Amino acid sequence: MPDILVRGLDKRVVARLKRLAKNQGRSLQSEVKTILEREANAPRVDRSEFLKFLAGWREKMKDRKFPDSVALIREDRDR
Repeated sequence: MPDILVRGLDKRVVARLKRLAKNQGRSLQSEVKTILEREANAPRVDRSEFLKFLAGWREKMKDRKFPDSVALIREDRDR
């Protein structure tokens, strides 16, 4: 299994990772490995697909009228 050496981490980052590891009942190495694997395997959204998705929603909503949310919030606070 390949190894990775990370140099120059901020002391605060290492301290936070140690706290996370302790809270999870893991070693520092195990915690960092878990974080790296989770992030590397997390699903990613393609930017162009996301922009197409947003454009579709904008098109669907372009003629809709929405109430003034500031007025609604103030009305709710006054209750």
